[in-house]
Amino acid sequence: MFKIIPAIDLKDKKCVSLVQGIPGTERVSLDDPLAIAARWVSEGASILHLIDLDGAIEGKRLNSSIIESIVKEFKVETQVGGGIRSKEDASQLLALGVNRVIIGTAAVNNLSFVEMLVREFGSKRIMVALDSKNGRVTTHGWAKQSAFTAIGLGKKFEELGAGSILFTDINTEGLLMGVNPECTAELVQALHIPVIASGGITTLSDIEAIKKTGARGVVIGAALYMGKFTLSEALAQEER
Repeated sequence: MFKIIPAIDLKDKKCVSLVQGIPGTERVSLDDPLAIAARWVSEGASILHLIDLDGAIEGKRLNSSIIESIVKEFKVETQVGGGIRSKEDASQLLALGVNRVIIGTAAVNNLSFVEMLVREFGSKRIMVALDSKNGRVTTHGWAKQSAFTAIGLGKKFEELGAGSILFTDINTEGLLMGVNPECTAELVQALHIPVIASGGITTLSDIEAIKKTGARGVVIGAALYMGKFTLSEALAQEER
């Protein structure tokens, strides 16, 4: 079933919405991330997408206490990423009750890291983030570009046992100018494991376009925070 997944991006212990992940471009900065989580859950969210941007960008997971509070307080599925670069990082989060950890930079830099995590915790609990800009996967909070394509790496991570892929189209992320569903569709068609899409959702039609690619879900951030549509309206797209 296709899932609508609200994003809670954390920076300096606030819930923020950045333009293309660039620090200093906060379009939204909210002081109480727990209140935001409560809002999305009360409006019907069954999954929350939590990202520690300080961890992703600086490698320092400064928002762990907030993530722990959200996971413990709200009985919904959670997927958590940002600065998870060791077995200990992953283990701590999974022990809290996080359903899936999202591995990005550490996965791209060391493919065997994913294989080790899968062996330790099982495929379903390991999601790999493939953040793509101009056809190439980026790392370190989108600051560094690799030589890899999303499809090439996606196939490799599937072979290594990753349970799912989070695919972000950086070219559209945070711009509120619509989606480019073709790149998501290509990745979905190349893989057998679930792909969750992210980046560029601006209208309800964008959600429908991503759904048609065969993606299993979509992460939505800026559009919800800027009031482009309500979460209830988005959730109605799950059943269409």
